[in-house]
Amino acid sequence: MSSDHHASHRHLLPSAGAPASHARIDAIVVPTARPSLYLQHAVRLSVELGCPLVALCSGKWTDAARVRALADPEAEIIAIDLTSVESLILPRFETSSVLPAVFRRGTDTAAKRNLALALARVLGWERIVFLDDDIEVGAPDDLRQAAGLLDDFDAVGLSIGGFPDNSVVCHAYRAVGGEQESFIGGGALAVEISRNISFFPDIYNEDWFYMLESDGLRPLAVTGQVRQAPYDPFRTPDRARKEEFGDVLAEGIFWLLDEGRTIDEAHDPHWTEFLARRRRFILGILDRLPGANLGHGERRRVEEALRASLGRLMLIRPDLCSRYVDAWRSDLKVWRDFVECLPRAGSVRQALRLLARPGHPATNVHLRTRKRALGSARRGD
Repeated sequence: MSSDHHASHRHLLPSAGAPASHARIDAIVVPTARPSLYLQHAVRLSVELGCPLVALCSGKWTDAARVRALADPEAEIIAIDLTSVESLILPRFETSSVLPAVFRRGTDTAAKRNLALALARVLGWERIVFLDDDIEVGAPDDLRQAAGLLDDFDAVGLSIGGFPDNSVVCHAYRAVGGEQESFIGGGALAVEISRNISFFPDIYNEDWFYMLESDGLRPLAVTGQVRQAPYDPFRTPDRARKEEFGDVLAEGIFWLLDEGRTIDEAHDPHWTEFLARRRRFILGILDRLPGANLGHGERRRVEEALRASLGRLMLIRPDLCSRYVDAWRSDLKVWRDFVECLPRAGSVRQALRLLARPGHPATNVHLRTRKRALGSARRGD
């Protein structure tokens, strides 16, 4: 155990109980950059749940055309190529501009999720499920139950089993014998669209920020379970570097919430103290590493990752953390103003045209509808 680290935040989630009824899911949304074969489970799941799969594609390993070609003839697929965030009318967030280049994440995960939120709003969808392409849902009824709980909660996560879903530093803590739990997150998250007005900032732990409102946690719950496929958190030290700023911010805010305090206290004095705690925490893991039950090669990789995190941590200043939190609060209002002004669309293609920035071509989309009649014209082409 470490007095400088909270290994679990699960106590912040209430015991939701069973929903009054299971609810319909309007879409499963999967941000992906992996080959389309990784989407086969999500395709089967969408067929069983009777909803479209929205695949948001980028990178060299996949594209909308390949996703559309997936085999199941009963699947309804909305596959979208996100080639440039600049082509969308999504707001320019202060949380992105306030960050020095060294702390910028360099991925499009947050933009994909924000596009999904805007698309759902324009199409009139009420309940969607975010699912990562390396997550497996054992019981589809778990998602129906999560959707039912959205009557009372803004977002409902599923417990992630299988391989632990944590940051590199938390994986290292577990590797030296620390007890470390996982929180709910965007890998398996049902969200309510109409009253839950939140966004994903472009930062590691963007899903934790999505689940926050200006003074604390939104109404959240957890139900069911999914399985995370294994991955190697120590494959490259660069992963730890890219995570550190977002991990510091999220863990620093949740530290306040764990202690019954509010985000209003997330200013310089708190960050000065928390950054010192974070440094002691990482150094403590390094101190315990020689005695860990790890092979020499694995121990070396863990050490390299921790030193990469520590190096990036040394660049983080309390005033930057405070300014980021202030920017995030400002962006919450910017996002609310944006989504509340969005018009409705009668088809996916029309919705994407509405979300395209003037002077840019509409986002490339490949649609495949089920052979049976669709339940709603708003999903049509």
